[in-house]
Amino acid sequence: MALTVCVLLLASCNKSGDEQATDAEAAKEEPTLEPLTSENAVEVLTAYGKEHPDSIAVISTRHGDIKVRLYKDTPLHRANFVRLAKAGFYDQGEFYRVVKGFAIQGGDSDNRTMKQGGYKIPQEFNPKHYHKRGALAMARYGDERNPEKESSSHNFYIVQGEVISPEELKAYEAQNKMKYTPEQIKTYTTVGGEPSLDQQYTVFGEVIEGMDVVNKIAEEPVDAAQNWPKNIVQHKIKITNQ
Repeated sequence: MALTVCVLLLASCNKSGDEQATDAEAAKEEPTLEPLTSENAVEVLTAYGKEHPDSIAVISTRHGDIKVRLYKDTPLHRANFVRLAKAGFYDQGEFYRVVKGFAIQGGDSDNRTMKQGGYKIPQEFNPKHYHKRGALAMARYGDERNPEKESSSHNFYIVQGEVISPEELKAYEAQNKMKYTPEQIKTYTTVGGEPSLDQQYTVFGEVIEGMDVVNKIAEEPVDAAQNWPKNIVQHKIKITNQ
């Protein structure tokens, strides 16, 4: 099953003049984020990553907190995640796609007012980083529009996954043209994950605390057509390094 960048469509509502004025005042106080483009994203993120070596983030939801460690050998993805989180961009997001036994996907919301720009992140595939249970990775558009498998600017997902049989894992090795290490084989066949996504999407971190929260989100009732949670699961992301 492939993860794609999808948009959650929410019904809009009409507001009174007083409410619109209040919104305008609030917008002036919101933190700002300089939008990036495909032309300057790598340069900006490279420089930002050197100035901000942070590698721990806490994703807070109504179900509890998920603490993740960001990999330093995926520097562009780490810098991008830290940059958006520190700017408050992810505080306007939610887990908008939930597939039990597969993954929960977040980072987007139709209610967001902050803009990040229309850019993609070059893939940073690393055979050391695979889609084990708890892996943090970036979503992307499909192969036809994105042959280089560049990542979305902001949509991320956390793998829930299931235990994989040795026979299934061998099939995925052939499919993805890769060879799993004994440790990776043990993890997939005893803990679980989603090997179908390996070398297709960039894994740039992992859950170190709060996998129970991921499981709770995965249990949310969803719309059968789009896998959208019927009850919004908002998230806020704080860079903590603790």
